[in-house]
Amino acid sequence: MLTIYSQDHQHHHGQSEIVDGTIQPSFEMPRRVEMVLDRIKQTALGDIVEPADYGLAPVLRIHDARYVNFLEQAWPRWQALNRCHDALPNAWPIRGLRSDRIPDDIDGQLGFYSFDMSTPITAGTWPAIRAAANVALTGAEKLVQTGQAVFSLCRPPGHHAASDYMGGYCYFNNAAIAAQALRDQGARRVAILDVDYHHGNGTQSIFYRRNDVLFVSLHGDPRNEYPYYLGYADETGDDDGLGYNVNYPMPHGTDWDHYRLALEAACQKIRQFAPDALIVSLGVDTFEHDPISQFRLKNDHYLRMGELIAALEHPTLFVMEGGYAVEDIGINAVNVLAGFEQG
Repeated sequence: MLTIYSQDHQHHHGQSEIVDGTIQPSFEMPRRVEMVLDRIKQTALGDIVEPADYGLAPVLRIHDARYVNFLEQAWPRWQALNRCHDALPNAWPIRGLRSDRIPDDIDGQLGFYSFDMSTPITAGTWPAIRAAANVALTGAEKLVQTGQAVFSLCRPPGHHAASDYMGGYCYFNNAAIAAQALRDQGARRVAILDVDYHHGNGTQSIFYRRNDVLFVSLHGDPRNEYPYYLGYADETGDDDGLGYNVNYPMPHGTDWDHYRLALEAACQKIRQFAPDALIVSLGVDTFEHDPISQFRLKNDHYLRMGELIAALEHPTLFVMEGGYAVEDIGINAVNVLAGFEQG
């Protein structure tokens, strides 16, 4: 399987986040992707290539232009105030406050364009998120050219980012950008299967009113799990998109036997949709030892996951999302890809 990778992800390294009410080192770190890359090399999964540069036009097919401009300019504006630490918000336009006005101040804009405190702007955030989008877009292009499965080893991840806000370590929604690129290159229908432990609220919101992109997500129940405010089973789409959004929320402690049943049901939804291409938002934070997740999947279960996805027999692009048990992230991510290749 071809892998797309850019070392530019290393430019982004948030120093801290709020965990259980305390400031701790960020779980989303450059080493995550390097561990996956090392495992790809160890297992001889396939060739590894650098991405092409597609500019901002494909990004702007998904993301609001004002939001993109904010991301590009945020660090220089922050630094102009003699601030050299990570840029994080301190206020949000919650209920009863005005959300129809964008503040001029950088602190106000940080809150306007984000929904949590785990997604810092750093000196290297902009080149890293640009590279991640290019990694996803190159994967989409290679998929169209060859029809063979491709792995876009993106970092930062993307599925929590909506058209005009960041959160959950995510800035650009790499899977959504790739899905739109596939549509623009001729795919009539695209399915996105999100197997990350946390619900892909950004991807859902981007495609919620569309019937050309099916979004199916397996994740921790938002009643008790981040991102809390989306991911419920009764969210099935709106307007033209009614019926094209499918959520499978599951409780803490979910093991493979129960997860497999949900995955099989998700795969059946995808079969019925009959997409021209499938994108897998590949998070492996469903692992039993993940530090911020509560499922109980084991290393070998990711092989089975790959086999089930392969049985769909659709041209497939894997886009890297979460997974924070760093010592095992390479094993688990590559097991999905190997299981898919063997399936």
